[in-house]
Parts: sequence; structure tokens; C-alpha cells
Amino acid sequence: MNVDLFDFALPPERIALRPAAPRDAARMLVVTPEGLADRIVSDLPAQLRSGDLLVFNDTRVIPAQLEGTRGVAAIGATLHKREGARRWRAFVRNARRLRDGDAIDFGHGVTATAHDRGEDGSWALEFAGDEPVELLLERAGRMPLPPYIAGKRDTDARDADDYQTMFAAEPGAVAAPTAALHFTPALLASLAQAGVDHATLTLHVGAGTFLPVKAEDTADHRMHAEWGRIDAATAARLNAVRGRGGRVIAVGTTSLRLIESATDADGMIQPFEGDTSIFITPGYRFRGIDGLMTNFHLPRSTLFMLVSALMGLERMQAAYAHAIAQEYRFYSYGDASLLLP
Repeated sequence: MNVDLFDFALPPERIALRPAAPRDAARMLVVTPEGLADRIVSDLPAQLRSGDLLVFNDTRVIPAQLEGTRGVAAIGATLHKREGARRWRAFVRNARRLRDGDAIDFGHGVTATAHDRGEDGSWALEFAGDEPVELLLERAGRMPLPPYIAGKRDTDARDADDYQTMFAAEPGAVAAPTAALHFTPALLASLAQAGVDHATLTLHVGAGTFLPVKAEDTADHRMHAEWGRIDAATAARLNAVRGRGGRVIAVGTTSLRLIESATDADGMIQPFEGDTSIFITPGYRFRGIDGLMTNFHLPRSTLFMLVSALMGLERMQAAYAHAIAQEYRFYSYGDASLLLP
């Protein structure tokens, strides 16, 4: 499909720079085949059915943004995928100043050697020493806010909490599964009272999620791989919910993509551990999920293509036009949509 079909004009003032407070006070646009409804996130229990199950991504964002030097050259690095115990693939700013084998000093006693420049311009960084890389990042790194926020303000102490979901447990993401940022313990309790259960899986979100689609046709776009895991017990729970007539609602496109990667042709969700580079565009047949709660996405992005595949391009174009006209807040710290096909 032509990527231009997924374009729309978004006024820059619609980009949220801080999350709603409290988190479940964010607005929520409910999209169904019957139409659109303006709600807030705390209304979610009334929008779902007893027996439904929400699936959250329990990945934890690491401070993966690094600033360093190679000689007199300033080098910026955003880690996006672990390749080994001490080796991470990274997108590098000022990469033209790097050669294979160059050492980068990130300060605070943290250095790494650049190797193996990829076709996408990324480098593999091998961290020196024997301390766990997670400890090195705690010293030298900062929270990797999306470029559309970082370009408008500096990262600060609030982001260490604001950009982490209440489910964050498994370190490894360089971007938050932002739909889950809307959830609070009080909202989970209300959902449980309404008969709506929840489960977790792990997908370590990579910086590739922010890369623009440069191809003119979706068939020519290459997705970056991300590592994920669904254990056998969780897969069995999800299958049991659907088997008794409940719905599996993914919270976030990361949860959805992993579930769909793990679902076989018969609609059974299988245990899964490994990389996925699934790319979902209109025409895709969903097999493992029955709905999606997600934020509002960038024009021409793979994520807007995904929601268009779930609900139909024309319906999502109308939903986004409504959201813009009604001054919904967009992107990672923005408002939510609940998509029930």
C-alpha cells in the first residue's frame, strides 16, 4: 500500500509533553463499528465485559540515552537492542566520526568500543569492564524520551517515574509501552470488580519504534526486530479466556504484536521466546486479540498502519480527525483510544 494513505496533518500543539495527572484521568476515545464515544480512562471498566482480559507489557525502560566523546568529537548513542552480555546495538549521532574499533568515553567510568556498522547506520557497542551494563547505564545514561518530546524540552527527574508503567519489571526497553502509562492500582481494582482480569508478557521495545517509514510502499519497509516472551502459563490463560467467550484486549501495540507473533493459524496462542519483526498493515487477519487500547500515533507510522488494519483505514482517519478537532493529546504522554472491532 502507498504510505501516503496513512498521512494526516497534526498540529504540533497536540503533542503532549507531560502525562495526565492522575494517570487514569487521561481522555479515551472509544472506537467501534457503531461510531465514536468520548470517555476518560477511568471509564474503562464500563466499556469492557466481565470475562475480558487485558494484556500488559511488563518491560522496564532502561536509561539508554548516552552522551560521550571520541577524542574531540561529540558522540550520542541510543541503545535499542541487546546483542550479548556486554554488547548493544545503538543508533549513533555524529556516526560519521566513528571507525570500527574506536572507543567512546561516556563519562562516569563508562566506555564502549564501536564495531560492526549496520546497513541502517547503527553500531554495535561493546562495553568495557565487568560490571553489569545495567549498572553502567544507571551511572551514565538518561531516560530515552521519544524525539518528539526530547526535541521540545529536556529530560528531567519527573520522567524517571512518568515514563515507566506500573507493570515495569523486566529491564530492557528503550521506549515505554505507553498505553499502560494510563493505569493505576485504583483502576486495576475497579476492573477486577467488574470481572476484567489481566496478564503480562514481555516485549523489549526498541528505538526502531520511532523510525519513520521512508519507503513509498509498505511492502518495501523493513521492521526492526524486538525480543519478546510469552510463557506457557500465560499463553494457556489467554486461550482459556477466548475459549469461554471472553475477549483478549491488548494494552499497547507492543502487546498486540507479540501476541499475534505467537498465535498459530488456528488462533491458538503458543508460548514464545525470541525476536519478532511482525509488520501489520491493512489486509492482515488478526488471530490472537479481540481489541486494543493504545495511544494516538504518528502520521505515516507503522503503528497508525496497525490500528488501520484492526479497525479499517477510513474509520481510523475519521477517529483521528475527531481526536484532533476535540483537542485530544497525542503520542507517548498523550490520551488513549480503545479500539473494539
